[in-house]
Amino acid sequence: MTNPSAGTGSELMWFKSSYSTNDGPECVEVAFAPVTVHVRDSKDVQRSPLAFGPQQWAAFVSYAADH
Repeated sequence: MTNPSAGTGSELMWFKSSYSTNDGPECVEVAFAPVTVHVRDSKDVQRSPLAFGPQQWAAFVSYAADH
């Protein structure tokens, strides 16, 4: 995991899953930066997001798709 907003200097554009609804359970949101993928809790956006490198994110997505 990397530093969430190290040196980005710009606002991130957050995306929520198309399967999420505003009245449903908690969801995560994802934002892509040049060298990191940021993840945050959609119900607690004031909390610092997590940030992952591209290889870490690809490994997670691959694992999630298989399970």
